[in-house]
Amino acid sequence: MQVYDEASALAAAIRESDVCREYRRLKEEVEGNETNRALIREYKKLQMQLQMAAVTGASSPEEDGRRFQQIGALLFAQPAVSRFLLCEMRLQQMMADIYKILGDAAGLELPGVSG
Repeated sequence: MQVYDEASALAAAIRESDVCREYRRLKEEVEGNETNRALIREYKKLQMQLQMAAVTGASSPEEDGRRFQQIGALLFAQPAVSRFLLCEMRLQQMMADIYKILGDAAGLELPGVSG
């Protein structure tokens, strides 16, 4: 079906985009260090917990917020890790933009996505 062919072409374009290539390169670089890999994993876990608490209105332990800030400071102090995390944010934004375009084309109302 033509729609699936176009989706495959879009996937290839994403995969070959500058931001996706840079993301893969930086990910390989920073995750080669076990400490970085563990800190990034913990940072993302805490980030998700804090975001879920904010969305649901639940309170999160103060220690989680403090730990998130401490790990973030450690990670962003390292230029390579900082570049990786910022690149990851750019890739996530690109994917969100694409998803919005696709949702709009289908007439879907996507929660949390403003038009």
